[in-house]
Amino acid sequence: MVTGLFISIFAMLSAGILEVVRLGMVKRHNYHTDDRIPLSIFWQVPQYFMIGCAEVFTFIGQLEFFYEQAPDSMRSICSALSLTTAALRKYLSSLLVTIVTDVSTRGGKLGWIPDNLNYGHLQYFFFLLAILSVLNLVVFLLVAKWYTYKRERWGLSADMRVYLRGFSFYHM
Repeated sequence: MVTGLFISIFAMLSAGILEVVRLGMVKRHNYHTDDRIPLSIFWQVPQYFMIGCAEVFTFIGQLEFFYEQAPDSMRSICSALSLTTAALRKYLSSLLVTIVTDVSTRGGKLGWIPDNLNYGHLQYFFFLLAILSVLNLVVFLLVAKWYTYKRERWGLSADMRVYLRGFSFYHM
């Protein structure tokens, strides 16, 4: 899961940097009112690729954690809860966009995410997401440090530990 959380930080940073480049192009060539900018959509492919990788690493780790650490009788419920967290993420994302829009448009300003993004500051939103991703990673690492795993060391049975005790790489 750490890998996915780490990748998401770089995805948001790269999206913010791309938006800075795009806005620089808009200002330099006065494209504020134009519907199209001569910047290929394919510049967004790395960000989408990184987000996809981050979600894969995070979701698989989360699903594996729920399956291994849950009591045997609750495994299916925990698997369903992992899918529920995906839905919850979407709702929290919408809430965050609403909060950012409300806060950034106070005082009659256009805000970070206006209808015409050429006048906005979408890069601030991406950098905010990067900061939130860093905080998420830190909280995850703190909780993971304090967590006590259900299974024994390396998930080995008592019989397997007795068998491996004679090998030099295994130390209790």
